[in-house]
Amino acid sequence: MTIDEELSALMDRFFRAVSFDAGGTPAYERLHDLFTPAGRLVNAIGDAPDDTTVAGFIEPRRALAGAGALTSFEEVETSAVTESFGKVAHRFSTYEKRGVRDGTAFAARGRIATQFVRTPGGWRITSMAWDDEA
Repeated sequence: MTIDEELSALMDRFFRAVSFDAGGTPAYERLHDLFTPAGRLVNAIGDAPDDTTVAGFIEPRRALAGAGALTSFEEVETSAVTESFGKVAHRFSTYEKRGVRDGTAFAARGRIATQFVRTPGGWRITSMAWDDEA
């Protein structure tokens, strides 16, 4: 498997972990296995970036889904460019997302920058930063 194929599979696992159908439950706990222990997620949507840990990313989303405010969510990578050197890599992806929050359907597209390192256990995400198209 090439590095690009390995990173595509890792990104697919990320998007599957945050996606869930109506009546389903998101598999947020799977995210811990995809990131390095100090992994960061930076949501650049809005006025100020929200920079958090994996646990900090999971908790508010779990609360929304658990309270029934977020009843479905799907996010997929639609294209990507990957660069790598040795045990480091960077992937700049385009994504599409859709879901239902507070009874209202939403959809958006955007870009996500993801950094990776190869560990003894395989490739892991060190950081992600994303923004939706305006």
